Amino acid sequence: MQIEILGFAGCPHFLPAVECARAALRETGVEAVIREINVENDQAVSDVSFLGSPTIRINGLDVEPAARTSNDFGFGCRTYVVNGRRQGLPPREWIEATIHEATRNEAV
Repeated sequence: MQIEILGFAGCPHFLPAVECARAALRETGVEAVIREINVENDQAVSDVSFLGSPTIRINGLDVEPAARTSNDFGFGCRTYVVNGRRQGLPPREWIEATIHEATRNEAV
């Protein structure tokens, strides 16, 4: 399993996203490689289909299911709507759910 965390230098939510992903791995007992990807410019935005910082993908699946079909790529901060409020990180539960989903997909 591979977890990609995409962001840019100076994003205050990038390192907390990495820590949240690590906590989700500990909670689920799943082993995975975490790749930290620095998105540096507009070309990189296109190359990696960047939805904003931080973006977390597990085996290519965005942790926000509604964003999986989005093509609203851009260089900027990403927010997540959780219980009607915007925040800079996805909830750990979303990360854990995507880990479980990716694990099921690997078994197929």
